[in-house]
Amino acid sequence: MTGVTLTSAGLDPRRRRILFRCWHRGIREMDLVFGQFAEAEVAALSEAELDEFETIMAEEDNDLVRWIMGTWPVPERFQTPMFARIAAYKPDFDKPLRTPE
Repeated sequence: MTGVTLTSAGLDPRRRRILFRCWHRGIREMDLVFGQFAEAEVAALSEAELDEFETIMAEEDNDLVRWIMGTWPVPERFQTPMFARIAAYKPDFDKPLRTPE
């Protein structure tokens, strides 16, 4: 996936902003993780879950990529079900690209 496929037309302004920010992180790996998570989950998140999601999104991309990819331990404050849900969208960068037939 390389970009937004979810239409934001039915989302409230906060969720639209979150969806946009998820696909415009600055590091492509984080675009993929956060963008895929947001497309799948943002419409159904509660206000408390949106608060937690935005708190996680406020962290530096370089730290987030290391935590999600497992090269650094996840800080205790982010050892939460929400962070685990986000990290589950970790793209498989080791998967070989499809070759033309």
